[in-house]
Amino acid sequence: MARIDVVPANSLWQFLGYSKLPRLCYAGMPGFVPPLDVEQWMLHSRAFNPHFKLVEAQKFLASRDGKLVGRVSAQVYKDDYAPVAASRWQFGSLDAIDDIDVVRALTGAAERWLEARGADRIHGPFSPSINRELGMLVEGFESVPMFLTPWHPPYLHRHVESLGYEKARDLISYVLKKSPEEWSKRARISNRPEWRDRLEIRQIDFSRLKKGETALMSDLFNDAWRDNWGYVPFTQAEFDSIADALRVATPPEFTMVIELDNQPKAFLVAVPNFFEIIADLRGRLLPLGVMRLISRFRTHKYKTGRVLLLGLRKELQHSCDGRGNFDGGHRGAATPLCGSLY
Repeated sequence: MARIDVVPANSLWQFLGYSKLPRLCYAGMPGFVPPLDVEQWMLHSRAFNPHFKLVEAQKFLASRDGKLVGRVSAQVYKDDYAPVAASRWQFGSLDAIDDIDVVRALTGAAERWLEARGADRIHGPFSPSINRELGMLVEGFESVPMFLTPWHPPYLHRHVESLGYEKARDLISYVLKKSPEEWSKRARISNRPEWRDRLEIRQIDFSRLKKGETALMSDLFNDAWRDNWGYVPFTQAEFDSIADALRVATPPEFTMVIELDNQPKAFLVAVPNFFEIIADLRGRLLPLGVMRLISRFRTHKYKTGRVLLLGLRKELQHSCDGRGNFDGGHRGAATPLCGSLY
């Protein structure tokens, strides 16, 4: 059997190979839509993603007979940014062909790198962080693909588990389906007289994204999630780094800030599911993809979207009973797509 070579992905050409690796391995698999290479560049580049200022990180590429067959990343958080209850030593972006020896070689490379930096416990996949693409898909492989949500083939989690990794947490995505009539209904709580004059719902002001709005979102997000397992602060620099993309990609009506008694208490940012318009581009914008994307971006009527960012002040969490009364807990039901952390 040909030898599997795993090397640090430090050169430009290795980085480009690392970024396009998923579409090389998973092309044609049901449920998989290749992300755009440029989006992968922004996600994994030290120059574009401020996340990498919080960690020491290393990317690895696996090849066999000169052909790329897998990738993985390893990172350790600096002391000031230790995740809540989770390990500072993490792996992520694990993608590979259906070969347990390839997966073993990749995880082994990440483990050795992390152990050399003091690791006694490893969690993942964080790709590259809990605030971006998170977890490994274990159910829902052929469900509607969702932009900025990790996708893995059915064999990958089996290989990882066979190598001794165990589930640390369940990560569940919920699919909410509503009719146009339901979407047009005004929220029940905003119709109640005792709340009508105290609540104000506005859109995020895109003209002030880096002049106050990203700072507000950072504050609300971090207050909302600060006690959750794996939490790492989502810095304003990270919010600023995605601000220009939000301005281009997100319609204002896909955003909201909720104020109670003139004080911001919650926010939400959703994005259209761009997989609807990039599925046939195979991850590449050149030579004709750019023009196709521009045309579709202007005219496409999206059927699906994803809540990208959400934050509710800690003081108001678990305070609504689902009928507009702030006096109890509320539980919702929907169709789950499941992922796991190891």
